[in-house]
Amino acid sequence: MMTDIEIAQSIPMRPITEIAATAGIPDDALEQYGKYKAKIDLGKLPQTGKQGKLILVTAINPTPAGEGKTTTTIGLADGMRRIGKNVMVALREPSLGPVFGIKGGAAGGGYAQVVPMEDINLHFTGDFHAIGAANNLLAAMLDNHIYQGNALNIDPRRITWKRCVDMNDRQLRYVADGLGGRINGVPREDGYDITVASEIMAVFCLATSITDLKERLSRIVVAYTYDEKPVTAGDLNAVGAMAALLKDALKPNLVQTLEGTPALVHGGPFANIAHGCNSVLATKTAMQLGDYAVTEAGFGADLGAEKFLDIKCRMAGLTPSAVVIVATIRALKMHGGLPKTALAEENLTALEAGLPNLLRHVDNIKNVYHLPSVVAINRFPTDTDAEVALIIEKCKALGVNVVLSDVWAKGGEGGEALAREVVRLCEEEKGDFTFSYELDGTIEEKIEAIVKRVYRGDAVNILPAAQKQIAQLTALGFDKLPVCMAKTQYSFTDDKDQLGAPEGFTVTIRNVKVSAGAGFLVALTGDIMTMPGLPKKPAAEGIDVTADGRITGLF
Repeated sequence: MMTDIEIAQSIPMRPITEIAATAGIPDDALEQYGKYKAKIDLGKLPQTGKQGKLILVTAINPTPAGEGKTTTTIGLADGMRRIGKNVMVALREPSLGPVFGIKGGAAGGGYAQVVPMEDINLHFTGDFHAIGAANNLLAAMLDNHIYQGNALNIDPRRITWKRCVDMNDRQLRYVADGLGGRINGVPREDGYDITVASEIMAVFCLATSITDLKERLSRIVVAYTYDEKPVTAGDLNAVGAMAALLKDALKPNLVQTLEGTPALVHGGPFANIAHGCNSVLATKTAMQLGDYAVTEAGFGADLGAEKFLDIKCRMAGLTPSAVVIVATIRALKMHGGLPKTALAEENLTALEAGLPNLLRHVDNIKNVYHLPSVVAINRFPTDTDAEVALIIEKCKALGVNVVLSDVWAKGGEGGEALAREVVRLCEEEKGDFTFSYELDGTIEEKIEAIVKRVYRGDAVNILPAAQKQIAQLTALGFDKLPVCMAKTQYSFTDDKDQLGAPEGFTVTIRNVKVSAGAGFLVALTGDIMTMPGLPKKPAAEGIDVTADGRITGLF
């Protein structure tokens, strides 16, 4: 059996100019980065006023068994194209951290991939490097301001801005810098975030233009003064230079699926520590160019979909026409308590024990957000008819259909049944899109709404330090912003080991901070960290380059 990278390398790509023509992108709007990838100058696209239907792909809580959300997203788009629909797919860019860590690449899998997958998973068009440079320029200008006399009266103990690097590196979580004497800076405690957790990434993904980007950058809070007033990037006169670093990156990237479906891959915040969606510009461009735009949100629906709906859709004025919830029978059996070594055997008891995880996500989309949905079962050869029938029965009770997807093995052909059901939902079912909370509540009320309505927890425990932060943020006028929950992706709770659909739990909030440029508050739960570490055996150990320049081991 070929690996994902071997499959991707075995299928010839079409020149990106042909893909652009398929999508209706004129030549003068295309900025090529080699033969197979390009950026789009949005100012040169015809402004037709068209807005295609938006389809969100989300999933159950992830497990080591895998769910295949990106693979399903790509295969669905290919399947829709095979049944004659004008479709675009819009995805996030992978972070180097997971690529070299434990998760591997994020360009889909099998015969449902976006290509060139090696480029997409590595440097691509340099967007993440630009975001990291803008982040670190702001950090450098902040520390330089203090060194040069500190005219803004910044308290070095209350600096909230961290440097970043797009790599899993636990050694950088907490550092001391500015050491070595007076000419080498002002000594202080510091730390690094992974680039995808940077507020610059969130700003980048939510900005709608260069003007909006600069306005958002100017609002970023980097520190507080000795008298507890916020200091912004605008106060440091850093905005123009940061925007200059980001202006080309802000243009969406055009690539293709293995079957030649046009794909926009742009932006990449994690969904456990950020808002987990591709850029608003790419999503809206996909809707402008296609009759249907298929996009995904990171991790399970309690994280990515919640933030996509409550933050991105609210800010960008988007309304999905349909939601696809991806699951595998293998993963559901893990949620039911089976070890990974026993997943190939039929086990209806374990499957029934794990099914509540899927059903809670389905119920949230249907009864909290009031959107039409379908469950896509990413089928494995070991799945039995009895196991499939059990899932169909349980989902039918909620009024939601189940469709088997075989896109990993068959590409778009394996996604045709799912494509037909998604088109039916878009054309025949009318949702009544509702947010899980309104903005006029207190910060505590919004956090409680997410915990109780989406996670189905019983209570929220806000620690004293977080209570103090909430009081300060409320006094500063930030209390009407939406909330971005930073939480483990593996569970509805803030404990990664509580699988399935736990009940009677309390979520602990230990820290609340403002991302004023992005336009949301971040509530950190449990032991969530904004700088991951590498596993005992990182994926990087298996990656190599042959003498003729072909990359291997990038799964």
